[in-house]
Amino acid sequence: MSGHESAVAHLRSEGYRMTPQRLSVLDIVAGRPGHIGADEVWNLAKEQHPYVDLATIYRTLQLLKRLGVVTEVVIGNKLHFELANHHDRHNHMVCSECDSVQTLSPAYLAEFSQRLQQEFGFTPDLDNITIGGLCSICQPQG
Repeated sequence: MSGHESAVAHLRSEGYRMTPQRLSVLDIVAGRPGHIGADEVWNLAKEQHPYVDLATIYRTLQLLKRLGVVTEVVIGNKLHFELANHHDRHNHMVCSECDSVQTLSPAYLAEFSQRLQQEFGFTPDLDNITIGGLCSICQPQG
């Protein structure tokens, strides 16, 4: 079962109806490699459903996020989404200058998580972390 089909099955198992707008949003996000902005989802969804509004797109994306169907990352002060892949979990590093996005394996955060547990007795949720900074291209030279 593809990620897209399992997402539909998950929504239905949680008691959510698969409205044309929800299916359209899911199709658009699933059909894109990488991240897609909410505005771009809206523009593409309007081609199929001319009367869909941006609020519906945001509500649908937030529902999909809450259910673990999509993940969210802020790029250039805007929300972007991608279909969640539970077999290839990753976090993001976003350059604050050029908005480039690099993936970050959870393995890099494992030691951090372990130290928080040992020192504070705190179990962090590190499933969707975005680290801001400067990529190697945008860093000042010298």
